[in-house]
Amino acid sequence: MENQYYTLMEKQDFFEIIENKYGELAIFIDARDGEPQEPLLQFDGKKTALLKRDERRSIILDNVDVETKGVLAESEVVMIVELHGEMVVRVYAVPVENVEDIVLNGRRTRADEVFRAKSKDELLKSFGAVKTWTGGMTK
Repeated sequence: MENQYYTLMEKQDFFEIIENKYGELAIFIDARDGEPQEPLLQFDGKKTALLKRDERRSIILDNVDVETKGVLAESEVVMIVELHGEMVVRVYAVPVENVEDIVLNGRRTRADEVFRAKSKDELLKSFGAVKTWTGGMTK
């Protein structure tokens, strides 16, 4: 992403991270336009993760829950679940890269909308969630 003329950095104000009985993680965020292309999740091992969704857009996940840090740092892959309104728009696997520091280059914006999908419960049930953590700002 360093060679882009313009990169949009969107802050995801509210997100959920869930763990199933196999130790797999899924991260629920607001849906974005377009399909992700070679997405990557960078995690600093502290409180910030950066989803590089494609070459032009990154999503900042700040204030990752303390209990989640270890599990996320040990994960090789997480599932990203994008929600729009009450619908799951897309689900995709993303490799996790542990980094020393998150480098935030680009124009920052806010994602102020919070979506809760009724069909999310169905997805949680099929995923087999045993733990759920929330991060970001409190509602």
